[in-house]
Order: sequence, then structure tokens, then C-alpha cells
Amino acid sequence: MREGIDASAPLRLEARTRRPLAALSRMEAVMKTFSAKPAEVVKKWVMIDAEGLVVGRLASIVALRLRGKHKPTFTPHVDCGDNVIVINAAKAVLTGRKAERKVYYKHTGYIGGIKERTAKAILAGRFPERIVEKAIERMLPRGPLGRVQLGNLRVYPHAEHPHEAQQPEKLDIAAMNRKNTRSA
Repeated sequence: MREGIDASAPLRLEARTRRPLAALSRMEAVMKTFSAKPAEVVKKWVMIDAEGLVVGRLASIVALRLRGKHKPTFTPHVDCGDNVIVINAAKAVLTGRKAERKVYYKHTGYIGGIKERTAKAILAGRFPERIVEKAIERMLPRGPLGRVQLGNLRVYPHAEHPHEAQQPEKLDIAAMNRKNTRSA
């Protein structure tokens, strides 16, 4: 005879899990879902050197860090990601013929006011780090939380940055996978 279940009574099963009701109540006492609160979140500073890295692969890793999905305490509705600094963003590379073929659109707000620029024109322009910023922005969720998480991102076109006081931990993305880097 099983403990806690009457042998003479028919075995009643919980509809969702198809487990005996007595066993379900024991499991509910043991298994708890962790939900982080904003005050409990510990944020680190991470620095990534984008020189020679593929833009899409870099953006997916940075977006993962900004959201906090690399942590076991990840909670979807809380900003639990790290602060990320990306340096040498102007030296990130696009694979294939994306430099010539990839087009970025913007609208002026007036009728027929759609403007387009190729990735090559943006990289040769005044703010080449915007390629990396846009790639990361488009991998984050849209909405208030996504905008807060995007605020934890700092992208610089060169090696200098004003965040030495935060003592950022250097993250080597090129060593994670050989496909992450590409010689230009």
C-alpha cells in the first residue's frame, strides 16, 4: 500500500500531470519557482572587444548578456542583465556581401519620406558603431523592459571608453567559437 493513499478508494489523478493527487501535493512542497526581485539583482560590468567579430554573432551574445539569460536567476519581467561595454565597434565585420546588400531604412515622418542607406555607407560614415547598436537593439524585446535593458549597453567605435572606474570584466567572444571571428 502506498503511503498517504487509501487502497480501497479509486486512484484519483490530477488532470494536467496525470499523477496521483497525494504525490502532487508532496512535489509542490519541494519544487519552487524562483522569481528575482529588482532589489536582489547583482549587475556586473562586461567589456567586449568587437575587432574582427561577426556582427550578428556579437549581437546575439550581447543581447543574451543584456537580458540576463546567462544567469540561473533569470526572470523574464525583471532587468537582471549586465552592463555591457562594446569597444572597437567600427571594426566589426559583416559576412558575405551584406556590406553592399544590407539596407537600413528610416522614415522622416513626411509622406514618401522613406530613406535608405547601405551598411557599407554607414560603416564609412560618421557613426559606424550604429551597425552594432541596431543589431543588438533588434535582438532585444520591444517594450519598456527592452528599452531599459538597451540603456545598459555602451558602444564605442574605438578602444577608448570612460568606464575604467567600473572595472569591467573582459569577455573574449572570439575564443568561444571559431565562427565568431572573421578576417576582413
